[in-house]
Amino acid sequence: MKLSREKIVKISHIVTDVLVASQDVQFIEDRATIRQNITDIIGSLLKEEEQVDTQVRQKIASQKKEIIEGSEEWDVLYRRYYAEELRRMGIVHQPSA
Repeated sequence: MKLSREKIVKISHIVTDVLVASQDVQFIEDRATIRQNITDIIGSLLKEEEQVDTQVRQKIASQKKEIIEGSEEWDVLYRRYYAEELRRMGIVHQPSA
């Protein structure tokens, strides 16, 4: 998923605000440092997701038979290979119904 830097920063502000409002969270660092860490984490996760997407697309493209993106077969393979990559990375993936 592609998100602009501005959207990532906005999300980090929202997450930080929720954490600040929570009675169960105690800050050790200042709010700006926490927000920056959240921004970095989101950016890192989006880069990983982009790498998985690229690997899955390459795997589909390497099939002997040409599979057209957007076709039912392509969608099924994409979901299967995507879940395989996440499992390989140690991330549990629950298929959507």
